[in-house]
Amino acid sequence: MAQSIADRRDQEFVLHEMLNAADLASHDRFKEFNKKTMDMVLTEARNLAVKELLPVSKEGDETGCTLENGKVTIPSSFHRAYKLFCEGEWVAMCDDPEFGGQGMPRILSMAAGELFTGANCAFLMYPGLTHGAGKLVEEFGTEDQKKKYLENLYTGKWAGTMCLTEPEAGSDVGNLTTIAKRNEDGTFSITGSKIFISGGDQDLTENIIHPVLARIEGAPAGTKGISLFLVPKYRVNDDGTISEPNDVTCTGLEEKMGIHGNATASLAFGSKGNCIGELLGAENKGMKAMFVMMNEARLGVGLQGFGFASASYVNAVNYAKERIQGTDLTKIFDKDPKPVAIINHPDVKRQLLHMKAYVDGMRSLMYFAALCFDKVLTSTDDTDKDTWQGLIELLIPVVKGYITDRAFEVCTQGVQVFGGYGFISEYPQEQLLRDCKITSIYEGTNGIQAMDLLGRKLGLKKGKPFMDLLTRMNQTIAAAKEIPELADMAVRVETAVNKLGETAMHMGMTAMSEKVLDAFAVAHPFLDVTGDVVMAWLELWRAVTAQPKIGSAKKKDAAFYQGQVTTAKYFIQWVLPATLGKMDALKGNIPAIMEMPEDAFPA
Repeated sequence: MAQSIADRRDQEFVLHEMLNAADLASHDRFKEFNKKTMDMVLTEARNLAVKELLPVSKEGDETGCTLENGKVTIPSSFHRAYKLFCEGEWVAMCDDPEFGGQGMPRILSMAAGELFTGANCAFLMYPGLTHGAGKLVEEFGTEDQKKKYLENLYTGKWAGTMCLTEPEAGSDVGNLTTIAKRNEDGTFSITGSKIFISGGDQDLTENIIHPVLARIEGAPAGTKGISLFLVPKYRVNDDGTISEPNDVTCTGLEEKMGIHGNATASLAFGSKGNCIGELLGAENKGMKAMFVMMNEARLGVGLQGFGFASASYVNAVNYAKERIQGTDLTKIFDKDPKPVAIINHPDVKRQLLHMKAYVDGMRSLMYFAALCFDKVLTSTDDTDKDTWQGLIELLIPVVKGYITDRAFEVCTQGVQVFGGYGFISEYPQEQLLRDCKITSIYEGTNGIQAMDLLGRKLGLKKGKPFMDLLTRMNQTIAAAKEIPELADMAVRVETAVNKLGETAMHMGMTAMSEKVLDAFAVAHPFLDVTGDVVMAWLELWRAVTAQPKIGSAKKKDAAFYQGQVTTAKYFIQWVLPATLGKMDALKGNIPAIMEMPEDAFPA
């Protein structure tokens, strides 16, 4: 069975028919990226993903990374792939060509990123984190720092990481113990340890630039006293050339459940008392700066989960069409019943449709979130710009939390469709499942994303972004009501949208009352129902786009468009009723969680 990564036809549908991404070319910033150019970029991205990244994914999983005599070695096959990736200028797809970027719209880079992550996520994490580090330098660096680091990061000549987590602090970043001591020349001596650093050390690039959170001696406790520093593996001279080692030591590599091709390192800074860092941005404003990278990373982790789910789904469909086993249930009493492809079996088709519904919805959500970034850049009206930015802030925890939770479920079903073959490493499904799990933990666990949605994003700007989202949903509902075939679905989604508004108000009020702990105990279920309603809206939007085209389309396209409507019908008729029930439960409160005595759990 040929392994695949994503449905190109559906990518094109979301880009060009649902979201009209090529309209961005009417703005000077993206004038080169018309439909023809976008399709050409996607073709090149797919070629690289299928021909270079996908073939080395299995080797990366089986070979993994090693640490011997202080040297970290990554899978050898990654080196050619990385060289080609950098030559194609894929590291900084959306960024200024002056520093090695391609200047493309975020929505197009999202589509390309789906292909890359679905092909080989462990590999893509190296350039992905490099871009995040570069973005920090671009956003907060001095002109000298930009000249010194930015082009080398955006071209992939050097790599970057993100150093937040410490053994004791974990997600409580404000409890970190890494210290920065002032030096007379304006630099800082860094001392401390960081763990779970993806790409923390490797033999892929000549240097690695570590953005490190640390507390300057005498700074306030907690997050208010955290600053951000650039700490290179090898010191960098003012002219950008590499100097001596900078006392950054890899003390270990984690043995992980998945993503074996990426080196997840423990790093010691200043173990010899000679680690030098440069302040990036203002003192004691490190968390503000790091949130720029974390927001990008959370969107990227949502993309990772989606990439796994998309690949697992396409593999499952291809396998189900090729695997001949069992008889059509309607013909079991025939004299000589013929075996059929398993896609003809009702339970297998149910699983595939369930996978399709979520993958289609994830793609629409990921691309829409990316388009919001592009709208911020191209909007000339400040109010319009603020609206798009508010939608970004609101949707980030949904993209990261909801998508990665559902992606793991899709990958689980991807194994199930293969049956026993899905459980063995001869086929890709089990690796996709293992690799996917970390996405619900990365960049703030999904419980933290849920708390962010309830505690910060729901009331952001007095609730305006949430109301703007409901307004967009209602616009789609109104359009669907004008199409007779979609009217019933429109009413069902409208009921869910109205109830989500009521549930959000209830959750917000509870979170500001004496029952605050009860509210946050069910923040994750609230994130789930929010994601369900967002998905129902996007499925309906897809149906609104597809339904008018069915009658005039050619046979293959007619089947595709009918599939959009049928998929929306499945999600809205099957998933939403359970969502409505969950919202009823949330509105009634669930005090049992906080009432449960700690001693009642087994020791």
